[in-house]
Amino acid sequence: MQKIRHTPRAATSIRALDTHVGIDPHRHDDHQIAYAGSGVLSITTDAGTWVAPTSRALWIPAGTVHEHRAYGRTDLHSVGLPTRLNPLALDTPAVIAVGPLLRELILAYTRAPEDEGPERRRMLGVLLDQLRAAPLQPLHLPAPADPRLAAVCALLHADPADSRGLAALSAAAGAGASERTLSRLFRSELGMTFPQWRTQLRLHRALRLLAVGTPVTAVAHRCGWSSASAFIDVFRRAFGHTPGAHPGRLP
Repeated sequence: MQKIRHTPRAATSIRALDTHVGIDPHRHDDHQIAYAGSGVLSITTDAGTWVAPTSRALWIPAGTVHEHRAYGRTDLHSVGLPTRLNPLALDTPAVIAVGPLLRELILAYTRAPEDEGPERRRMLGVLLDQLRAAPLQPLHLPAPADPRLAAVCALLHADPADSRGLAALSAAAGAGASERTLSRLFRSELGMTFPQWRTQLRLHRALRLLAVGTPVTAVAHRCGWSSASAFIDVFRRAFGHTPGAHPGRLP
C-alpha cells in the first residue's frame, strides 16, 4: 500500500512539472487552490478525477487525500488557505472557472509567497471575492466502487474510443451484469448516465492529449468521436472554444 504523506500546511507556491509528472498521494490540513498556468492539471481521489486546463482551477478541501498529475509542460500555482477561509463553502473537490482577473490574481499571489505586507493581504481579499463568484464546472469523472461497474469502466479507460454498448462491454469485461443493471449503477453510483460518463472520460483524455500537442484530428479518433467536427462541437460546448484554440496547448 502506497504511503500517504501528511503535509499539514498547504504552501502557496509555484512548481514546474514536466508532462506526465505526478505528485504522490498526500493531504493537507489547509484548503488548497491548484491552478495550471500552462498545460493541464488533474487531481485524483478515491471519489474520482478532476481535470483543469488553464481556464479552470481545482479546489481541494482540507483533509482530502489527493494526487496531482501534469499533462504538457505545467506551471502548478498553489494557493494554501486556512480552514477558516472557505470561499466556495465546499467540502468536496471541484473545478472552477478562471476568468482573466482571477488568473492574474492567482499568478501574482503565488509569485511572492513570503510577502506578508498590506498589499498582499488586500490582494488575498480580492482573490477570495473572485473565488466566491467563480462558477463551478462539471469536469469531474467519478470513480466506480461496484466491481461490475469498475470492470466496465476499466475497459473504457484503457480505450476511450471503444464504441461498444453496455451489454457488449459487460461481456468483454466479465462483469456478469445486464445492461439494465449497469445503467442503474451508472445513475445511482456515479450520478450520470453511461453516455454522459463516457463523454466525460473522452473529454478528460482529449484535454490530456491536446496538452502534449496531439493534432485535433488524432485526438478525435483516439477518443472515440466519429469525426473531427463532432469532437470540435462537443469540445466547444464543454469549454466555450475549439480544441485548436485551447489555452495552454502546445504548438
